[in-house]
Amino acid sequence: MNYTDYPPIVAEDIARLRRRIAESGIPTKQVDRNLIIGTWNIRNIGDLYQLWEENADSPKRNLRALAYIAEIIRKFDVLAVQEVKRNTTAIRYLLDEFLGADWDVIFSDVTIGERGNTERLAYIYDKRRVQPSGLAGEIVLAATDEGNPTEQFDRTPYIVGFRSANEHFALLTAHIRYGKSANDRLPELKALSAYIADEIIGRTKHDMEICNLIVLGDFNIDDRGDNPLFKAFASTGLVVPKKLLNLKTTYNSKPKYYDQIAWFMGELNLLSSNEAGVINFADAVYKELSHRQMSYRVSDHFPLWVEFLIDRSEEQMAKTLGIDPAMPAPFSGIPD
Repeated sequence: MNYTDYPPIVAEDIARLRRRIAESGIPTKQVDRNLIIGTWNIRNIGDLYQLWEENADSPKRNLRALAYIAEIIRKFDVLAVQEVKRNTTAIRYLLDEFLGADWDVIFSDVTIGERGNTERLAYIYDKRRVQPSGLAGEIVLAATDEGNPTEQFDRTPYIVGFRSANEHFALLTAHIRYGKSANDRLPELKALSAYIADEIIGRTKHDMEICNLIVLGDFNIDDRGDNPLFKAFASTGLVVPKKLLNLKTTYNSKPKYYDQIAWFMGELNLLSSNEAGVINFADAVYKELSHRQMSYRVSDHFPLWVEFLIDRSEEQMAKTLGIDPAMPAPFSGIPD
């Protein structure tokens, strides 16, 4: 999509949105240097009204909304997306007309049953920077010792492997049950945390396909820290980056922390830059609408991002020279 085709109101919104993206601190993507991984619940992304203006009879996501969504997605190398519907028209159009041939998507199947809400999970990725490793699968709980099936997740979590430069990593995304109360979410949070710790991390040393596992998605956790839901999520050792701990992930006046990015610190071999954040686009786009009205066009959740480093040259040189890898380059002990 050519920016000269955009209506003036869309260009104005994008100018504000770009300022908001810059304020989030998300780093520029640098070839052979870094890797930007994120998660975003894009509210009920499915069908598409393929015009720029509003459909007065049935307001829903249109080309104007996709322009804003694309502007955000371009900042990522790979983005886990929740609330993708059975109808994938909007995402297909997003890739074909806005992001272009350098981008691709991997979908899970729709979870069957009323509680699944006809949702898929997806990963949108920049093919110039990231490639699928070949691993892809849905998380299904094992039957009991007696052979009876256990209760499954309302929306089946989805794990996909990727590689970038010489680095391999796996992303596991989920959209945890919301329910009528916070207590309704606890069983799924506990089951997923236990599965990750026992069946994935516990067996990683014997499974070359799963390494550097990062867990990300919408876990419907109201608060981080001293909260039963967050405690269940982190109970088996998952750690959320410090820079994400106090950042709300929705536009609500009362802060909500539904979305998470986490990993097992002792098991992650990717180099972290310790940079992470959230892109808050509220009041930057659709200024003529309320936050609630805007959320049906763009989303009611904000995307989270984390930066990793894929340039290991300094670490490798330090090892070759017998120097402490923590010493910043250029290594002061080396004469000119």
